[in-house]
Amino acid sequence: MPNKLIIGTRGSALALWQAEHIKKRLLLEHGVESELKIIKTKGDKILDVPLAKIGGKGLFTKELEEMLLEGSIDIAVHSLKDVPVELESGLELAAITKRASFEDCFLSMRYAGIDDLPQNARVGTTSLRRSMQLKLLRRDLDTLSLRGNVQTRLQKLKDGAFDAIILAKAALERLEIDTKHITYIKPLTFMIPAMGQGALGIECASKNVNVVRYAQQLQDQESAICCSAEREFIRVLDGGCQVPIGVHARKESTQLVLEAILGLPDGSASIHSTLMCVLDSNPEIALISAKNLGLHLAQKFITNGAKELLEQAYKMI
Repeated sequence: MPNKLIIGTRGSALALWQAEHIKKRLLLEHGVESELKIIKTKGDKILDVPLAKIGGKGLFTKELEEMLLEGSIDIAVHSLKDVPVELESGLELAAITKRASFEDCFLSMRYAGIDDLPQNARVGTTSLRRSMQLKLLRRDLDTLSLRGNVQTRLQKLKDGAFDAIILAKAALERLEIDTKHITYIKPLTFMIPAMGQGALGIECASKNVNVVRYAQQLQDQESAICCSAEREFIRVLDGGCQVPIGVHARKESTQLVLEAILGLPDGSASIHSTLMCVLDSNPEIALISAKNLGLHLAQKFITNGAKELLEQAYKMI
């Protein structure tokens, strides 16, 4: 193993915060030094097209994964929601970090919440998942693509391009963004988040055994269990973060509760369901139970027409 690990990251302020966070943890907790290497991904280069229309999986991970395989970097730090559920051969998701806030947030200069928005209000969001859930409440809302970094999106709101925007709460908290000039900020407790939202995924090349071992020490067991259930649900449905699917697992005492929603982008049809299971105190057994829960909920969705609904959704993108 090299004296100093090379951490691959995207160059946005949020991605750099995430990579610096892992860099500090490696040093403080394990005495391992590292340096950052910034890589531009396909999702970073194409900013004038909605993510769902770019197509393909791994929009924000592919280039980083290629560099892991060729040995140019030792570790890749991702927002877990961007990490494909099926990894390239030779790669592994070595750790899932402790989850931060998983909620989505409503932000507006003039309106206190969704119900207060005027007819046909312009709502900015990068996500078909968010758009779908908004339209289930308000079919009249005009949900528009909102690309760019967090600061750019906030500026567009301040400039009046949108009546409201939807952002991940974790992004606002991690970047410690000054939001005192935003009149209304409200967590959307009804909205089911994206798979893995709020957690980080640490990816390594499997052959680098020592690197994998260090990365594994960054794992948070409860977050890994919850996110594994979510990832298995998405894997079975063959979905991804660019399609209108929300899924969230939470631990309640000894039970794991998994809730999911899938629908058409315009909110005209949807499937929403919840399953739960009892978790064993042994983390390895609990992880197996979590994945089985994700599998069973996905099968329930498929029985209720999820595959057909997803096929329709892809045609509408």
